[in-house]
Amino acid sequence: MVVRRLLLAIVVAVAGALVASPTAMGATPISVAAAIGQQNGSSATVRGYVVGQPTATNTVVRSNFPNDYALAIADTAGETGTGRMLYVQITASFRSEWGLRTNPGLMGARIDVTGPLSAYFSHAGLTSPTGFALAGGTEPPPPPPPPPGDDYYRTAAGKTGAALKSALHQIISNNSRLSYDQVWNALKVTDQDPNNANNVILLYSGRSQSKSSNGGNPDDWNREHVWAKSHGDFGTATGPGTDIHHLRPEDVSVNAARGNKDFDMGGSAVSQAPGSYTDADSFEPRNAVKGDVARMIFYMAVRYDGGDGFADLEMNNSVNNGSRPNIGRQSVLLQWNAQDPPDTFEKRRNQVIYDTYQHNRNPFIDHPEWAAQIWN
Repeated sequence: MVVRRLLLAIVVAVAGALVASPTAMGATPISVAAAIGQQNGSSATVRGYVVGQPTATNTVVRSNFPNDYALAIADTAGETGTGRMLYVQITASFRSEWGLRTNPGLMGARIDVTGPLSAYFSHAGLTSPTGFALAGGTEPPPPPPPPPGDDYYRTAAGKTGAALKSALHQIISNNSRLSYDQVWNALKVTDQDPNNANNVILLYSGRSQSKSSNGGNPDDWNREHVWAKSHGDFGTATGPGTDIHHLRPEDVSVNAARGNKDFDMGGSAVSQAPGSYTDADSFEPRNAVKGDVARMIFYMAVRYDGGDGFADLEMNNSVNNGSRPNIGRQSVLLQWNAQDPPDTFEKRRNQVIYDTYQHNRNPFIDHPEWAAQIWN
């Protein structure tokens, strides 16, 4: 009888410990902000978006990841302020699945990480983790389908300079066209938040926002022409003005702040678009989409060469291009293309446009190296 009571007491004690443990199965995740304020060594499960790899106390890189040893998470996918990020150590047993050098497609994913809340890189962190999972308990998403190979780009093989540009123009110019009204619904699919099928991701803001909140009111999202439609005066008639390879969802006020400015570095911070800057004649997008912007501009400069009733769109190294069919700065855009290579979101978007809408591709997402081979 004494032995039975002792065994029962042990079972109850163990069960109680499991229930009390903050790392037990079913623990409710806390936010990154809460984890930053709870750096006392206690264990917790933290939920946040992967926003890069910390390499120093105040430095997080979003591409060209040097190793698989750490990642940074934040409460919003577009966060650029390191003070609002949690630095997560990735120990050896998790590196093959959760390291960013091996798995760059995790950028932007929403994940749950469990472990002690303590400083890492002398920064609010989570060290010696005991578990990683995509939010909701699913496995990491599969990579996007590979781009078309030799068949799609067959006539461009081996070419450089003007010959490569001409070959790519021929390849991508036989595309289906959308009306400007059709663009609304297309963007709800091409720019869908991979973690919330009811939302889209806004280009410059990085904000996840309801698909149904599109329109012209403050804090709605509308259709941003990355190649400003006044640069060539092509408006919104079917053609370049409705080409969804360069049309993206964006907050109404941020779209207005960008206006028809060229792209360059510097300026004052843009309200509602963390990490973006603007001045009187230029706009600088956040780091996570600098390459996206550059590759959209490259596409437009190849697709529209003046042969189909629209202006011949070309880059130059100027700002203040006004209504001329030019956009700049070319040197900065080439730098952004190299700095921010295509990620999973951008590759998926290219595939959806090819499969479902226009049936052509942005070659510079499939082959970002071609930009330097054309504009060197």
